[in-house]
Amino acid sequence: MPKRQVFFSFEYDKDNWRASQVRNMGKVSNDSTFSDNDWEAVKKDSDLAIKRWINAEMAKRSCIVVLIGATTSTRKWVKYEIEKAYELRKGIVGIYVHGLKDSQGNQTTKGANPFYNIYTDDGHRLSNYVTAYDTNYVTSKYVYEDIEAHISDLIEEAIANAGNY
Repeated sequence: MPKRQVFFSFEYDKDNWRASQVRNMGKVSNDSTFSDNDWEAVKKDSDLAIKRWINAEMAKRSCIVVLIGATTSTRKWVKYEIEKAYELRKGIVGIYVHGLKDSQGNQTTKGANPFYNIYTDDGHRLSNYVTAYDTNYVTSKYVYEDIEAHISDLIEEAIANAGNY
């Protein structure tokens, strides 16, 4: 199975450490990862510049992987990224990362499904069609291993279902 180019969407300030664990699993193309410096530079720009950057990055990808932390569903740019992926008929999948430890060794609480308050063109909740994967494990080591074992299949499934919502 080829490594896919995906767009990772997550709440940068709270989940960057968790996201880097997932991004560095080696399950997606290296072209999928952008440096933390890229985002730090972009987020200082205007909303229009941020949208342009997101649009350009997403155009290169076959799937968006939303890494769901405690407050991801409330983030403006995560919502924009999901809506853009839907508009472009990209594969969309969510993976809960609250069980992974942050840089301080802490886990967090499970957040709300970010697809729940986004609606399809015919008025259905996107959460009816998009997987939000949540492991059954609670220990960070096992959460990591479970995500690592499933992420490729989740991405392939999302790509296969792209546009079927």
